[in-house]
Amino acid sequence: MEPNELLRLLTLYYEAQLDPENPLERVAFGTSGHRGTSLKATFTEAHVLAIAQAIADLRAGFGATGPLFLAKDTHALSEPAWATALGVFAANGIEVRIEAEGGYTPTPLVSLAILEHNAHHGAKADGVLLTPSHNPPEDGGFKYNPPTGGPADTRTTRAIEERANALLKEGLKGVKRLSLKEALSRAKPFDYAGLYVARVGEAVDLEAIRASGLRIGVDPLGGASLKVWERLAEAHGLNLEVVNPTLDPTFRFMPPDHDGKIRMDCSSPHAMAGLLALRERFDFAIGNDPDADRHGIVTPRGLMNPNHYLAAALHHLFATRAWPKAKAGKTAVTSALLDRVAQALGREVYETPVGFKHFVEGLLAGWLGFGGEESAGASFLRFDGRPFSTDKDGILMGLLAAELMAKRGKAPDELYEDLAEALGRPYYLRKDLPLAPEAKARLSRLTPEAVRAKELAGEPILAVLTRAPGNGEPLGGLKVVAENAWFAVRPSGTEDVAKVYAESFKGEAHLQEVLEAALALVARALA
Repeated sequence: MEPNELLRLLTLYYEAQLDPENPLERVAFGTSGHRGTSLKATFTEAHVLAIAQAIADLRAGFGATGPLFLAKDTHALSEPAWATALGVFAANGIEVRIEAEGGYTPTPLVSLAILEHNAHHGAKADGVLLTPSHNPPEDGGFKYNPPTGGPADTRTTRAIEERANALLKEGLKGVKRLSLKEALSRAKPFDYAGLYVARVGEAVDLEAIRASGLRIGVDPLGGASLKVWERLAEAHGLNLEVVNPTLDPTFRFMPPDHDGKIRMDCSSPHAMAGLLALRERFDFAIGNDPDADRHGIVTPRGLMNPNHYLAAALHHLFATRAWPKAKAGKTAVTSALLDRVAQALGREVYETPVGFKHFVEGLLAGWLGFGGEESAGASFLRFDGRPFSTDKDGILMGLLAAELMAKRGKAPDELYEDLAEALGRPYYLRKDLPLAPEAKARLSRLTPEAVRAKELAGEPILAVLTRAPGNGEPLGGLKVVAENAWFAVRPSGTEDVAKVYAESFKGEAHLQEVLEAALALVARALA
């Protein structure tokens, strides 16, 4: 993004006129909040005013009557959206906790702040995060975390959507708002990073990391985790170097992703090219997206596939933690290697639809030790079984990789190789197919009867699923399972594409057969 494009983006945040009757310009929460851009009138001041007022109107019904933790990441639209939201919350008499001196705050730090507050106070807190996660520089995002500390469930986001869209339709007549100066005078500074640095040792063995002397590189990818990593290194004596401290809302320093767009996606080797070029300087390195809810693990051999690291992390956690009855959480499109790892450790798998919100209840109650999804998002419990972060925590997962290496004397990708050798090597891919909105709706309504075959790439089909085995919630698509392979098809919640996932434990050629079966199913469903 060039400077003149940045100016246009910010101008249109205030000046773009949205059409509340246009479904594309209404408030719509996907798997993790409302996202859009002022360039298309899908993320504007009007959207933020409406969503913030909707939360102010409804939060007591969600169980939140205490303070609200407000955060923003380093995307250009996050700053004005943060100021807009602060003005609305303050005008509604809500005590807002904000980063001192207007700093940036990673998503997992808000989750921890909510949990810590609610463990000691009757009036429960909630949180709002102005972030579009790893999305391009021109995007904005608005996420709501209720008193559970994690992403809001569908019932909650639907209520916010309905109220916000009603406010937009009424011309924002029901919105209360204070000036930024007045709102700031009422807000209370809060040291998010200080709390995180003080508590993270309850979930990972920082002393083992420090004593190992591991050379750790970190690239925040221009995001909010920068000062957290700096303070972690200083407070705990870690041999850690932040390789790129640049903060620039245009993200012009980022290499293009696979399609030429700029994304701060720490699971992409294209976006992580800068850190990969430095990998031989370190024992291992960590990348985070702008709100630090995702992780990328780099060893001297390269960037780990997210599924591979999740398998290694799951094995290390359940082999080293005393969580006697805790289950292992994974989404339906995460590698089945996690199922095999859990089975080898005598652990039950809790499989859910896509979306970290499905892990929140289990992490909060402690019966879920770990929750991970294939898009490089995960979190886990403290050593004593209490929740640490009920949202995705890319910083925590990076520190876990350091603990694993410090205690086992091998990198996470070496542990993955051991697991693949013992339990089967997975071959996995995801393919996105362009899809019109009406076709997306048809795809989401697939039933098991759509699968006519009895075999999947030469193996008997064991299950055809439209609901997740763990919580019984709709998958929003369909999954077909055989002994050594599976595929899933589902429409994207934010883009006009069908997402097709396939995995085989019998090699690349077999994987292509599985993918062809999935694509044939999509073609029949949309014919």
